[in-house]
Amino acid sequence: MVPRIKILSVLALCILVLAWFRSQHWVSAQSLETTAYLGFDRNDYPGDDNLKPLRKTFSYAGYWLNNPPGETTNTWRGKRAALEPAGFGYLVLFNGRLDKALKGGGAQRLARLDGENASAAARVEGFPARTIIFLDIEEGGRMLPEQKDYIYTWVDAVTRGGFRAGVYCSGIPAQVGKSTVVTAQDIRENAQGRDIAYWITNDACPPSPGCVFPKAPPHPGDGGVAFARVWQFAQSPRRKDFAAHCPATYNPDGNCYPPEVDPKLRLHLDVNTADASDPSAGR
Repeated sequence: MVPRIKILSVLALCILVLAWFRSQHWVSAQSLETTAYLGFDRNDYPGDDNLKPLRKTFSYAGYWLNNPPGETTNTWRGKRAALEPAGFGYLVLFNGRLDKALKGGGAQRLARLDGENASAAARVEGFPARTIIFLDIEEGGRMLPEQKDYIYTWVDAVTRGGFRAGVYCSGIPAQVGKSTVVTAQDIRENAQGRDIAYWITNDACPPSPGCVFPKAPPHPGDGGVAFARVWQFAQSPRRKDFAAHCPATYNPDGNCYPPEVDPKLRLHLDVNTADASDPSAGR
């Protein structure tokens, strides 16, 4: 008969080994859950010569399919051929319509046209089927009926075109009457089951760390919207009404400049964190 003390020792050892394996699995799972990647976006293409230094910090770049907000041209057009060999992933963007263009009817017609144009532009730029195209929604708060018509009709048109749809929108709580509304949550709650990827902007400190470039970036869900795939946590120039508590991390002129790039170039940009090195799956 095996002495009782030996049996207890073996049991204790087994418990310790099991606990160790469980802890290693937990650490591994946590690591997978919290892995995040830095990326940048800006309205103007940064220039071929700056891709190599930018790639030292960033895994992916925003890529406009049409004219960015406030611009009359799109300098990103045709630049996939330079970004691809440089090793960048993508955040593919399409600039949407402001509410003033949607009032008075016609929102769905414009959305179908824009969705078709976004799909066509993505194909011309060489993006594969099922690349996620993010609709840039510049206005926040609760979406008005015509805005919802536009967003969801655009999503449907992009999906029919063989791509996947996402939205870039605010993740900051906005006061609407006596309640607060987060644009991303409002869009998701009214999406009627549509598969939409969410890229939120929240540059308020906290939760934003400000204009920083950490080796271990925060997870997109840390921006206040748990289901976000991408979180834009710094903008250029700094928005004083939202980022009032994080000026020390920005350049004195209010912009966010990347490391590794000659500061004399004043290459300002917005900083993002995502759950993948190619958030649009556009490679």
